[in-house]
Amino acid sequence: MTGRVFLVLLLGIVASAALTQWLAVNERSRALERYRDFHALERAEQLITTADAMPDSARPTFLVAAARGTVRLELSDTPQAQTLAPTEFSTALQQRLGGGFKLGPLAEHLAACDQPRQTTSIFASSQWKGTCEAINIYLHDGQVLKLSVLPPRAPPAASTNSELVSLLPFLLSIAFLAYLVARMSMRPLKQLAQAAKDLGNDINHPQVVLSGAAEIRQASAAFNAMQARIRQHITQRTQMLAAITHDLQTPLTRLRLRLEKVGDKELQQRLIDDLSAMQQMVKEGLDLARSMDSTETMQALDLDALLDSVCSDATDTGQQVALRGRAAMALMGRPLAIRRCLVNLIDNAVKYGQYANVTVERLAGSSRISIRDGGPGIAPEQMARVFEPFYRIETSRSRESGGTGLGLTIARNIAEQHGANVTLANHKDGGLEVTLVLPEYYVGN
Repeated sequence: MTGRVFLVLLLGIVASAALTQWLAVNERSRALERYRDFHALERAEQLITTADAMPDSARPTFLVAAARGTVRLELSDTPQAQTLAPTEFSTALQQRLGGGFKLGPLAEHLAACDQPRQTTSIFASSQWKGTCEAINIYLHDGQVLKLSVLPPRAPPAASTNSELVSLLPFLLSIAFLAYLVARMSMRPLKQLAQAAKDLGNDINHPQVVLSGAAEIRQASAAFNAMQARIRQHITQRTQMLAAITHDLQTPLTRLRLRLEKVGDKELQQRLIDDLSAMQQMVKEGLDLARSMDSTETMQALDLDALLDSVCSDATDTGQQVALRGRAAMALMGRPLAIRRCLVNLIDNAVKYGQYANVTVERLAGSSRISIRDGGPGIAPEQMARVFEPFYRIETSRSRESGGTGLGLTIARNIAEQHGANVTLANHKDGGLEVTLVLPEYYVGN
């Protein structure tokens, strides 16, 4: 976006400057043409009146000198040539000379009128657009002279790159100013984009500082208000679920105590299992709400030590878990949340695939944790749906295995809060492989 704004500003300013320069050069050229025409008119009047006042014996010598320059007076070689209608220049000259002289514009086309002129500007036209014509002048004594008005002489030869070199500082200053404007315009958008990213990772991230133009402050204030409302809604939902969980504990406990008095042992066990499932669902529902809350303080964590602790605890509880590799990196995260994420992924693998082979490796700026199980895997069309709350696949991954369908949802929520991502893939040798990629030194607040 910054590059686009920079290019638009740069090209727009350069185009405007080029148009302005073209208009200025053309206006200067028109002014020069008008001045040259006036000068040619003055010069032609002087030459004609002087030649008319000279005696016949001195006139040839005068005409030799008058036949030089861009306004020339010489003997006409076509005194009987057919003349054209009066031109603008000949009419003005006739008014200056008076009625004693007769002027006849010739149809003769001067070769100098079509020759391109050397210009010092790339914006100037190379064609002379001022007066360029030949006129027969009939003096009082009947002699016919020819007046030739030619374009001005070409200026001294100049380097073709001189104008471009002189424009280089101007272009550089325009590019610098366009870059500053583009950067100033895009900086607030980048700050809002970063704030939105931080909000997705941490709902309690500090609010955006109100600064800049009025429109930017208004957008930042609206963003802060949105963040406050989202935080309030999440807090209210968490508190509501916590209150429901707390209030349900008492009647569930009473139910469990009363179930002890049921005489039918088979019925008693079924009711106790259903009651345990209800308690587990309430607990995991609260865990799901807490997984979207990020009030826990970020700390520097040793990922290898954390993984070793989680895998050791799983092994101590009788789960078949093996850990290989080392990340050798620090991680900025919330310890309890990261632990819950890893525990859920390992429990999910053991629950549905009998075992969990955990492999960790260091990547460029991140670490990759792969958890592979021995289960039947997941159909490709269901890969995305298993992250939905309470979704269970109707095979080995069903209610009979004790799952509520919230483990992967909670793990993904926690991963996203830490700038990580969780992906699923069926291994070519069988089993499901869950991959967790954690960024190094990620700071979410």
